[in-house]
Parts: sequence; C-alpha cells; structure tokens
Amino acid sequence: MSRRGAAPGNGREFRGFERGVRRRRGAESIMAEQVALSRTQVCGILREELYQGNAFHQSDTHIFIIMGASGDLAKKKIYPTIWWLFRDGLLPEDTYVVGFARSRLTVADIRKQSEPFFKATADEKPKLEEFFARNSYVAGQYDDVASYERLHSHVNALHQGPHTNRLFYLALPPTVYEAVTKNIRETCMSHTGWNRVIVEKPFGRDLQSSDRLSNHISSLFREDQIYRIDHYLGKEMVQNLMVLRFANRIFGPIWNRDNIACVILTFKEPFGTEGRGGYFDEFGIIRDVMQNHLLQMLCLVAMEKPASTDSDDVRDEKVKVLKCISEVQADNVVLGQYVGNPSGEGESTKGYLDDPTVPHGSTTATFAAVVLYVENERWDGVPFILRCGKALNERKAEVRLQFRDVAGDIFQQQCKRNELVIRVQPNEAVYTKMMTKKPGMFFNPEESELDLTYGNRYKNVKLPDAYERLILDVFCGNQMHFVRSDELREAWRIFTPLLHKIEREKPQPIPYVYGRSIHFVQASEPRPQATSAAAGPEAQEGRHPPPLGSRREPRGSRRGIRPEAHRPSPAAAGVGAGPGRGRGGASPRPVL
Repeated sequence: MSRRGAAPGNGREFRGFERGVRRRRGAESIMAEQVALSRTQVCGILREELYQGNAFHQSDTHIFIIMGASGDLAKKKIYPTIWWLFRDGLLPEDTYVVGFARSRLTVADIRKQSEPFFKATADEKPKLEEFFARNSYVAGQYDDVASYERLHSHVNALHQGPHTNRLFYLALPPTVYEAVTKNIRETCMSHTGWNRVIVEKPFGRDLQSSDRLSNHISSLFREDQIYRIDHYLGKEMVQNLMVLRFANRIFGPIWNRDNIACVILTFKEPFGTEGRGGYFDEFGIIRDVMQNHLLQMLCLVAMEKPASTDSDDVRDEKVKVLKCISEVQADNVVLGQYVGNPSGEGESTKGYLDDPTVPHGSTTATFAAVVLYVENERWDGVPFILRCGKALNERKAEVRLQFRDVAGDIFQQQCKRNELVIRVQPNEAVYTKMMTKKPGMFFNPEESELDLTYGNRYKNVKLPDAYERLILDVFCGNQMHFVRSDELREAWRIFTPLLHKIEREKPQPIPYVYGRSIHFVQASEPRPQATSAAAGPEAQEGRHPPPLGSRREPRGSRRGIRPEAHRPSPAAAGVGAGPGRGRGGASPRPVL
C-alpha cells in the first residue's frame, strides 16, 4: 500500500484525483476568501512568505537613504511608501530611514512636509510615532566629499553601523547623478552588507547621454546593485500581463500576427502642466511617457515566454523584443500641443503656452502617437500604436489588442472586431469584447463584454501602490521589474533619431483643445496600400494590416493621419500611419 492508502499501481492516479478534488473544493473557498481579503490579511500572508522564504535576514540592519529628501518626489512618494511598508510590517524589523539633501532641515520638518501624503488614520498614530523615531536627517552638498563623510559617520553610528545593508534612493535630477554616485561609492558603502542604488528616470535625454550615465554608474556598481525604476512596472495590471499571457492556455495559440490586427497602448491625462511646464518642456511627452512606460508595456505584450520568472530570464526576452524594433520613422508620428478651451473653467482655459514656466513659442509636444513594428515571426506586419498625451478628455492607461475580422462574414458586416483590454488605470480591469446574439426575437449580433473589474471582484482588497511593490522588491533583491542597462540602451536607440530630428527641425505640433478627445482622419493624398495608424479600439470600421506573407511597402509611403479639426499639410503634421489594406467603408476616425 502506498502512503496514501492506494495500491502501488494506482497511487499516481489516486493522488491526481485527490489533488483535483481538493483543488476544486479549495478553489471555491479561495475565491470567496479573495473577495473578502482585507489589506491586513493580504499583508499578513505576504509577510509570512517574505519571512519564511528568508527574503530578509531579520538579524541584519537595513538603512534606507533618501538622496534628495527635501524634494517633491521624496515627500509625495518615497516617505509615504516607506511608511506604508513599515505600517504593514513588510520591512525588515531593524530598518532605519536617513534623509540627505542640501536644505537644512530636521526630522520634524520632513514630517511636516510628507505626513499629509501618508493618509494615516487616528488608530495608526502610535505606529506613526514609531516610524519617525527611526528617521534621521543629514544636510550636505551633492558634490562635497565632506558632506558624504558626515553621512557615512551618521549611518555608522546606527545599530550595526559599518555592517548594515544600505539602499540609496536617488530622488534627484539627473544632472547630479554622476557626482552623487561617485561620492556614494567612494565614501558611503557598507563594509560587509549589501549596497543597492535606485535610479529614477529620466535615464538621460537620448542614447548618447544615457550611455554616458550608464557607463559611469556601471563603473561604480555591479548590475545587480543598480535598480533603474520605472514605476509603471510596479502597477498591478502591468505585472498581470505576464500572468495573463503565460498562465492561460487559451491565449497561446491566438497571440500572434495570424489573429491580432493591431495593439494599442494608451496613456491619457486629463490635466496639463499647470505651472510645472518648465521641467516638462525640457523633456516632452515622448521622453516623459512613451520611451519608458509605454515601451515597457509593449515589451510585456510582445515578448516570448521566458525560461523562468528569474529576473534576467524575463529581461532577456524584453531585450529581444526591443532588438526587433527599428528606429521610429518620422512618417509614423503625430505630435500635438494643447490649447485653451474657451468654454472650459479654471486651468482648462489655458493652453500649454499660457503656462508661465514654459518658454515663449515652445514647440514641445504634449501629445504624441507613434507606430512601431516588432519585426519577428510572431508579430511581422502588426502595428503597435503608442499614444500618450496631457490635457485630454480622461485619465486612462490601457493595453488593447484588437483581433482580425472573422473570415467569411455571414452577418452582413454587423460584427465588430473582438478585443482584449487590460486597463491599467483607473479601476484596474481585464475585459474582452465579443459578439453575442442580441436578446429577443431577432437573430442579430451585438457587442458584449466579459468583464473582470478588480473593484467589483475583489471588493475589500486595496491594491498596493506601484512604489510599494518596487521598493519592497529592492529590499528582496528582485530585479524583475527594473530596467537593465542593455534594455535601456535599446529603448533609446529606437527613439533617439526621432528626438534629434524634432529638436533640430522644431516641427509645429498640431493644436488640440484642452479636455476634448482627439479625432483623427486619414490624409487625403491617395497612395498605394493606404493605411491608418489609428487602427484604434474605437475605429472598428478601420483598416486591416496587410495579408500575411505580403510585402509591406516602405514606411515612408504610408498615408498620414491628423486631427480632424485642423487639417495641415502632411509635411506640417510630420505624421504617418500604420500598415493595412482597405476594407471599405468610411475612413477611420479613432477617438483618443
């Protein structure tokens, strides 16, 4: 008899049956528990996993050092994030927080600046006092060796001083990265504990400046010590992309060019720069959002299945995707800049150029749409449409996969394309659009949705902030959701020629009205293989990518797209379009 009481020959079958029954019974209770899980329960489970899995060495002291502790990022994001992790018991027990900046401040000053963003309840006040008792602050100059010697002495005076694990968060402008990292390496490193550095974007302005910065940091720290943070990689639904793709058999056979017509990645904000245009104008929307956030999401959609969930296995596959993407062609780009809304109120009446911090006559784009192609066997010919902008009609970030039309239409063109949508924000959700019979006597199809909205399904679960996930990953030494140097280089390679062209030629962006959706139409010039870069989710009457195996014409010959309300020449628009053959009907007008 086997250990489970079955005959030796039947042991495997019995165990499999038993597991299946247990799994089915357990699934029902687990699903019920998931719906009712509170934040405390979720954090308790995670805490057990972290401690039992030895993610932390509880006997070690950990020092979290915030470089630039007086800045906006520190007070609005980093200090609140460390507090939330501390409150929920997700940090190592012996953790201290040290702020460093040029301003002469005290812990009381830091608390006054940052505590409004903590969202602490009255019941949490004792825990809050305990948190700030573990905080300290050192003032100093970023390029002054003596300042770092004071910081090092201060850290050494804490428990286990020279032997602590040290995490340096660079909440600083990139202009001081070189001096700060050099001084950290030469003065402030732990003797026997680990040292890790979190670097905030932007990681340079183009390929050349990014290479200089990467080479400098790599000369000081090993790659496993460098954590280049893109907070979008910490968002729930962005991390869910890998699970959806590789943990569900139904998606494997259809996740390719034979079935997917286009992929649309969208980032929209309903507000403008509002007095912060000076910083934005230096970088623009492509550097601020597209080259990092949207391109990272593209990688997760397009990558092949990694060998494992090991950090480098995942990042290896992302790099392979980026290597398959050619440099952005100017013909495949739309640039826009918002103007004031005469019927709006408050800030919406002001255009980008009305921001007093924006240089007079600036041509910096606040909206961009770009078409990219992943030139490999899985995705050849499928347009990946990246679009992002400020002062639009809503707040939204999503990934939308639009599938090809059903062959042999028997419903007289009443059917719309199927879509799979992963909504990153707001109201995290995964839903599919499909055709079903319209209820009633008539045999007509209508579009329906299968919808998993997290707020409805997991009613009492508060999803952690992206920074919570990522900072916890740094403590655990997990780099899966951080950008590796070769990954960063490929991303800049794709966009740098376009960015240089824009800076050199300063094309006039197309104006669009604050707070309104943007409509695009195809340019009127007839050209072979007429296409629409929209192929957008709302443009169900849009055009298809070319038939598989057909030769795609040079990208420079594609038809342009532009806002319907303003019809400049193609040269003025400086835009282009995605691939496709006409299906007939009206020109596509996707709503952004």
